[in-house]
Amino acid sequence: MSVTEAYLSFILDQFSDWGDVSSRRMFGGAGLYRNGKMFGLVSDDVAYLKVNESNVNEFITAGSNQFKPYEDKNTVMSYYEIPSEVIEHPDILIEWATRSLQIQLANTS
Repeated sequence: MSVTEAYLSFILDQFSDWGDVSSRRMFGGAGLYRNGKMFGLVSDDVAYLKVNESNVNEFITAGSNQFKPYEDKNTVMSYYEIPSEVIEHPDILIEWATRSLQIQLANTS
């Protein structure tokens, strides 16, 4: 897993209208945070958002791939790739990310 500064800057810029979004480097990738809660991640210059049963079908319908941290293992995590048509429209991206943040908040309350 790796993330280029250019891609991470692009993703953070797409969230600029949402406010307090930051990133933290971890395991070669980066976590995406809002108000201290992780709602997404970036790995190999691909951005992912947190999913559960409330939003996973939108990602699947859009043809997104589930995050697999290890290519040689069947391990998957509850994050799906953000579709390019969503990343390219910050207003839509923020809607999708808001749902992912709400999932994270529900899991930590």
